[in-house]
Amino acid sequence: MRVIAGIAGRRRLKVPSGGAVRPTAGRVKEALFNILADRVPGSLFLDLFAGSGGIGIEALSRGALKVVFIEKNFHHMRLLNNNLRNIGFTEKAVLINRDVLKSLPFLQDDCFDLVFMDPPYDRGFENSTLSAVARYNLVRPDGMVVVESSKYTVLPPEVACLGLVRQERYGDTLLSFYENKK
Repeated sequence: MRVIAGIAGRRRLKVPSGGAVRPTAGRVKEALFNILADRVPGSLFLDLFAGSGGIGIEALSRGALKVVFIEKNFHHMRLLNNNLRNIGFTEKAVLINRDVLKSLPFLQDDCFDLVFMDPPYDRGFENSTLSAVARYNLVRPDGMVVVESSKYTVLPPEVACLGLVRQERYGDTLLSFYENKK
């Protein structure tokens, strides 16, 4: 897996072997950042279910000020930390090695421009995580939450202050974009 663009463009990232992590496909990642292009520079970015950090690192490469990565698997978090160190982004990153839903209440004092979540497919984490993000007011007004899910996942048109504004399908992957309507 590689960083696609920005100051770390074309740099390699390591991912866990054995399929324990499903990194976002390169074409999906490229499409995602083309859609978010104007929102990323200068943003505060939250990467939920971060895995090896590919999305958050891409955001940093494209000018995000800071990324908070949440990943509960210790081995994946260690790999993510190594990826950040190898690229030189450790000072712009906060790593939380804990369950996503248990971590979100502790972020109530933070407000993010962009939140990206890529939970394990077909486990039902999308709705509960969206609800928690809204409940703890983690997204700035006009900020955006992006949910990567299976194309078969049915997501609600609205979750509290978050309204679904766009969906894009790439093979078996669905990207759903929610805007904070506050």
